[in-house]
Amino acid sequence: MLNRKEILETINMVEKEHFDVRTITMGISLLSCIRNSASETATLCYDKICKKAQNIVAVANELSEEYGIPIINKRVSITPASMLTASFPGEEVVLAKALDRAAKEIGVDFLGGYSALVHKGMTSFERSFIESIPEALSVTERMCSSVNVGTSKSGINMDAVKLMGETIVKTAQITRDKDGLGCAKLVVFCNAVEDNPFMAGAFHGVGEGETVINVGVSGPGVVHHALKHVKGQRLDEVAETIKKTAFKITRAGQLIAKEASKRLCAEFGIVDLSLAPTPVMGDSVAHILEEVGLDSVGAHGTTAVLAMLNDAVKKGGVMASGHVGGLSGAFIPVSEDIGMINAAKSGAISLSKLEAMTAVCSVGIDMVAIPGDTPASTISGMIADEMAIGMINNKTTAVRVIPVPGKTVGENVEFGGLLGNAPIMAVSPYGCSDFINRGGRMPAPIHSNKN
Repeated sequence: MLNRKEILETINMVEKEHFDVRTITMGISLLSCIRNSASETATLCYDKICKKAQNIVAVANELSEEYGIPIINKRVSITPASMLTASFPGEEVVLAKALDRAAKEIGVDFLGGYSALVHKGMTSFERSFIESIPEALSVTERMCSSVNVGTSKSGINMDAVKLMGETIVKTAQITRDKDGLGCAKLVVFCNAVEDNPFMAGAFHGVGEGETVINVGVSGPGVVHHALKHVKGQRLDEVAETIKKTAFKITRAGQLIAKEASKRLCAEFGIVDLSLAPTPVMGDSVAHILEEVGLDSVGAHGTTAVLAMLNDAVKKGGVMASGHVGGLSGAFIPVSEDIGMINAAKSGAISLSKLEAMTAVCSVGIDMVAIPGDTPASTISGMIADEMAIGMINNKTTAVRVIPVPGKTVGENVEFGGLLGNAPIMAVSPYGCSDFINRGGRMPAPIHSNKN
């Protein structure tokens, strides 16, 4: 339990520093719902989600009131849906609609897991599933999708990379009336984790239990505030301050996670202590980096400071809880971070710099708006670059880009809410279609051979 001093510190973090529990996510295994027909499988999935997660919103609200910690999002993640739809290729959207209805029925903000794991190969039913993603995202509101196309152990499935570039373009076109918003709910992974509570990449891994509670805490504002007390001091002290702050944040998150698990009759999975920003002033990862001494995020030195931040956050978290997991680091979604938005608008940060930063942070090229006429092969090239960073460095990387139909560099797009707004960022004018069209599998690095 938290002691009196920790409670007072937590209250201060909530009131002045934008500390919150960003999400309580219940993972639910739907493997028992698989049937031969789309309608029967969809019905059983709907029923199980509604039964297992019927109280998640009420419990989250109770805990928020009892402990005085805002709990922003309530979410559900499910077994990767491509496993559920294998018996009825071409009818996957029937399940998608049922999942969305279930999310609305129980009142959660998002449901993740319309996902496929194709990092080493792709069956015919998995290809059909991926091809269903644009339509599925266009006819649902709360469902999120992800596809894992590479791992450090298996290499990168370049056929899947090519297909995902095409899928992102189709998703943007089919949701063009909302500025391609469907793409904000679609992420491509290398080394996807099974216990991630954050959207759009959450899914309930096959190694997980029947129902599991994973909690994502977030405190960019808390870290930023703490660093104001070490102005001008050496980086050793800066890193130590971040570590201590992450410890406090994780302790609060673990308390919420354990209580939520008990009240929802589910296993306690993990606490993910990722620093997830919002477009609100005072809740920015970019501003943390600038507090350390950068004129603007994107300046030379940005990658080094981000590496230190990510490492210190992880060290502080593992001291506070024996069950830290998910991604647990710093997110750099452009449209969701006011500091990143301003840096992109001023030209201080580019896609090339973002790519470099993803080598040392959680996730990757995230919530980046690009011109609507960007070729699918160019998007596949962006995916391939990020997957290579993840594969070689044995870490999770991802791409969530939005080619905004009808817009180009210099224009702005408004997504609203936590998704924020973003300037359209320039992509390289030079193509890579011959590379992408080769297909095949990019071999895993030599250091992956550890058995």
